[in-house]
Amino acid sequence: MTVTLPATETTGRPAHRDGNVLRWLGAYTASTIGDSVYYMALAWAAARTGSASQTGLVLAAGSVPRAALLLGGGVLADRLGPRRVVVASDTARCLVILGLAGSLLLTSPTVWMLIAVALVFGAVDALFLPAVGALPPRITAASQLARVQGLRGLATRTANVVGAPLGGVAVALGGPVLAFAAAGVLFAVSLPLLLAVRMSPLPARDPADARPAGTAWRELADGLGYIRRHPMLGPLMLVVAVSELGFVGPLNLGLILLSEERGWGASGMGWVIAAFGTGAGASALLLTVRGRVPRAGLVMCLTVLTGAVAIGALAYVPSVPLAAGVAVLVGLFAGLGGALCGALTQTAADPAYLGRVTSVSTLFTHALAPLSYPVTGAAVAFWGTGPVFVASASLCAAGAVTGLLLAPLRRAELPG
Repeated sequence: MTVTLPATETTGRPAHRDGNVLRWLGAYTASTIGDSVYYMALAWAAARTGSASQTGLVLAAGSVPRAALLLGGGVLADRLGPRRVVVASDTARCLVILGLAGSLLLTSPTVWMLIAVALVFGAVDALFLPAVGALPPRITAASQLARVQGLRGLATRTANVVGAPLGGVAVALGGPVLAFAAAGVLFAVSLPLLLAVRMSPLPARDPADARPAGTAWRELADGLGYIRRHPMLGPLMLVVAVSELGFVGPLNLGLILLSEERGWGASGMGWVIAAFGTGAGASALLLTVRGRVPRAGLVMCLTVLTGAVAIGALAYVPSVPLAAGVAVLVGLFAGLGGALCGALTQTAADPAYLGRVTSVSTLFTHALAPLSYPVTGAAVAFWGTGPVFVASASLCAAGAVTGLLLAPLRRAELPG
């Protein structure tokens, strides 16, 4: 039996030609580039202000409130509506970063000032991330959500390519002040675009299914219970949790350690990272153009499994060109699997719960998975890169195999 996910009203217009979606995409791109510029400026200011350990503390500070408040951000997105939360978040980020830029015109930065800004930014991120993930089903038809995930992937790759160099140029021309100001302006640019996005109302719910509004804790528990009871979302969150734990270690810290071990240097690592980005960008473009992938649940699991094999192979290639070739495959298959995961989440979840569902998946990808970095570093120091990459790839593959064994996920389809 094939599981077909519910579709919303269609507009008859592909997402990449829909002005409403394009306004959202422009706002998301500007905000994401602003993120990249902000992190570049923060890292530079921290490195020029404090020691290496203090710089690490500044850069890590934002992850604490992000992890602690992320699930609450999902509750807020469902209570107030995702666009309202996204607009408020981008407004807060704009004011905080422009305020910091203005302060630095009058005084030199201190480590504690930067930590305070990072904490506030991380707290606002905890509200922004679930809300921005819950927006697409409210701005386009369910049949276009795979395309929207492709467009979002292209925006993310654009931000990776443009944001860091833009931040570097701003720092070179005007120091952290100009870089922070540029980030604040980019957040400001996103606001009128977001306000111009038309939002479809939530579908009417059966009174028997409706639950009375309660405390935030009760609504969070209700959302977690909804995921646990759902035949497809529960298995999907399990796949996300397991596969992300195996994915982020090798592709972030592990790649740095591999480059040092092989003597590839920073330039070699840069080529491998660029190749991964190329593969991920190609998968996003493919999904944008194609618009729908048949047997999406099965394809998602198989692409994650193939990407896991490529991750394991990455530690054993003897040269930078071969490593770059394998990294293209990792980016292509892992990127496609991630985009399909997002599309399945958005089409399967009841819109009234989507903020909370998104917050759970984001918790695994943005908050908990990075905790594997210390474990990855210690394991590489003890066993070397090869065994650690294989172990991580095996964990990632275990997530994919779990999805293949669970029929509701394996048989899931995107709306046609």
